[in-house]
Amino acid sequence: MPTHSRRRGLPIAVAGVLLAGAVAVPGTAAAQPAAAARPAAPAAEPGPAGDAFSTPPSPLPAGAPGDVIRARPAKAGPPTARTLADAWQVMYLSTNAMGAPVAVTGMVLVPKKADPASAPIVGFGPGTSGPAFRCAPSRFIDQGAFYEQAALNEMLAKGYAVAVTDYEGYHEDPATTYVVGSMGYAVIDAVRAAQRLPEAGLSDGAKVAFRGYSQGGAAAMWAGQKQPAYAPELKLTGVVGGGVPADLAAVGLPLEGTKPFGFLLYEIVGLDHAYPELNLDSYLNDAGRAMVGGLEDRGCTLELLLDYQGKTIGDYFTTSPFANEAWLNRVAENQLGTEPVKVPVFQYHSTADEIVAFGQAEELRDNYCKLGVPVTWKAWDGISHITLVHRGNADAMAFLADRFAGKTATSDC
Repeated sequence: MPTHSRRRGLPIAVAGVLLAGAVAVPGTAAAQPAAAARPAAPAAEPGPAGDAFSTPPSPLPAGAPGDVIRARPAKAGPPTARTLADAWQVMYLSTNAMGAPVAVTGMVLVPKKADPASAPIVGFGPGTSGPAFRCAPSRFIDQGAFYEQAALNEMLAKGYAVAVTDYEGYHEDPATTYVVGSMGYAVIDAVRAAQRLPEAGLSDGAKVAFRGYSQGGAAAMWAGQKQPAYAPELKLTGVVGGGVPADLAAVGLPLEGTKPFGFLLYEIVGLDHAYPELNLDSYLNDAGRAMVGGLEDRGCTLELLLDYQGKTIGDYFTTSPFANEAWLNRVAENQLGTEPVKVPVFQYHSTADEIVAFGQAEELRDNYCKLGVPVTWKAWDGISHITLVHRGNADAMAFLADRFAGKTATSDC
């Protein structure tokens, strides 16, 4: 795929900020052994300059999930954010949907006015950025064009360090996975990478929370489900997930023929990247092959919203992938709510959500309650999926503050 300059990516990112939101469709792999206690690491290698920083080394270095492969100083966002935090772009080891090692990029932000040795760490799952390399959240943060910057700033101002994952596949030949449960590994290992980045000075005993909205809400919930087996050493205190796409079929399939149909296309492309045996190309017509190329060349949130409005599966596919058992099996195994989260959860959603169906969010809440998860639940009436990106921030911040303060959570189960 062609490379893209940061300058070319900026206008779309700014447009995403003006839209004030991102949308998503949902997001499993064998649990990896927890990392043992580790000696202090030397300063991370800076890696190659420019966009090549995001290209994983081949072969990958030996190491454990969360080990830092390379790091370089970055901007924490626009000028206000830069007064709040120091930042580093990082590449770290994680685990992909097939249970194999993978290199993932992200951003570590450390508040300037807090003692990093005692700062809590929030593992932050971004909402949908899009499949193209230029859309990687860490790139948008560095450019000052990240649409969830307000949430980052509030956490930094509160004294929380933030570990932002890009998820899998953001490099010059993009292969983003988007909706699979391995998003949880990417969030967990972003926190581990933040703890292991010597320049950050964060503690491996820090209190931790996971947070996200939309795609990021699913990523946070996946991280919560996977943490007990995958990263029991983390001092996890709580999980925040808003607008959560928990059920791929219930969220994705109703998007056919609607304005946000681009997100169903991204769901399909993302599943194929995660599971090569799905063989997406065998289902595509010529328009579909052009669609995939276009998504991976330039598709950020705005393109997903605008370029595929009203389209259908028949416009791009000879037959629907969802008529195939292999696809349906992968969809089924990437459904949230089959395992408990061991810490308090704050889940919120809009009853009028036009992109991520409200009913499947209620089902996730009910499933967690049946599994004994203490869920704080809040439903907003009459607002859009995009509006709640920012409307829910105050409640999310209050929940985080209570968890880091050691207060007992209430449950709405």
